Amino acid sequence: MRKIELLVPASSLEVLKIAVIFGADAVYIGGEAFGLRAKAKNFSHEDMKEGIAFAHEHGVKVYVTVNILAHNYDLPGVREYLTELKELKPDALIIADPGIYMYAKEICPEIERHISTQANNTNYETYRFWYNLGAKRVVTARELSLAEIKEIREHIPEDMEIETFIHGAMCISYSGRCLLSNYLAGRDANQGACTHPCRWKYSIVEEKRPGEYMPVFENERGTYIFNSKDLCMIEHMDDIINSGIDSLKIEGRMKTALYVATVARTYRKAIDDYMESPEKYQANMPWYQEQISNCTYRQFTTGFFYGKPDENTQIYDNNTYQKEYTYLGFAEAVDERGYAQITQRNKFSVGETIEIMKPDGQNVAVTVKGIYDEEGNSMESAPHAQQKLFIDLGTEIQVYDLLRRAE
Repeated sequence: MRKIELLVPASSLEVLKIAVIFGADAVYIGGEAFGLRAKAKNFSHEDMKEGIAFAHEHGVKVYVTVNILAHNYDLPGVREYLTELKELKPDALIIADPGIYMYAKEICPEIERHISTQANNTNYETYRFWYNLGAKRVVTARELSLAEIKEIREHIPEDMEIETFIHGAMCISYSGRCLLSNYLAGRDANQGACTHPCRWKYSIVEEKRPGEYMPVFENERGTYIFNSKDLCMIEHMDDIINSGIDSLKIEGRMKTALYVATVARTYRKAIDDYMESPEKYQANMPWYQEQISNCTYRQFTTGFFYGKPDENTQIYDNNTYQKEYTYLGFAEAVDERGYAQITQRNKFSVGETIEIMKPDGQNVAVTVKGIYDEEGNSMESAPHAQQKLFIDLGTEIQVYDLLRRAE
């Protein structure tokens, strides 16, 4: 069996640290340019430097996305950016554009090159093509089944790696190739600026009745035009782990620290449990299911892994997010009194019951006994976002433990 990597997204330095602590083997991040998540917070040069150092201290790898489909005017900046990345020494670059790939091979050949899912990697000859150009890893197209992935593994060199998305948002377009955002909003998905118009609510207008809007109703089977369900393979890790995939990828470079911690921790335990014993994995299935449903998500699907979706596994549905918990912050430090220092993300109050979410899988219900500002003044509630606070929870807490509240 191949060594399995859990690859987790990070939208910021804070989320990177949470991903590392909560179980990632590797994280993938974007810089301030040339990645396909222009609206994500992304990493400044200094944050990237600190994040790579932090990850490496914990034995975790960092991959940087440079996966736009470049135009001529992008190319000078790409060369400059790759020169900067050479100094920062990430473990790999994730690339879709052949021109950018050749630049990376020239400028920083010592950094591994991984081929993005945006490159439409659907067959083993494509894998061989990239291998012959020096690529270490190729990310499968979202449209592949597990049977197809196994066939790719059988036809590529043993030392070539396969990376596959196993959790997160699905795109309505073939491997993310979409012009809808560009057409409707003037922002190109292939340049990292997707406005996700496939998630908008639409009405129909009949040509000869302008101004009369007819809503697009959804029945019990959903609306099969836009609004894809979220991919989730937590119940099928036996098939995933035995498919020849090397890296199990979580989608979500625009997600919160709570989402990343929840998903990373759940998949980490599922992978470890299965590797210890398939029976242990099956026995703990209710825990995985409960935990994975505790973060913001749409309804789940297995995507294309078991073949083209039929009416029972249809990947399109309504566009309503489910939300079970609210993120309050994480313990950035613990003072001599045992109080957690946090940067508050959402309002909570003294006397309220919240949960401490720990990297080892524990969820500890506690009552907020006291809230204090930086000057030591007592507060009844924490209404101001991003306020620095000290929290008395009446129990032991460790740095990087997360605080959340059930909705």
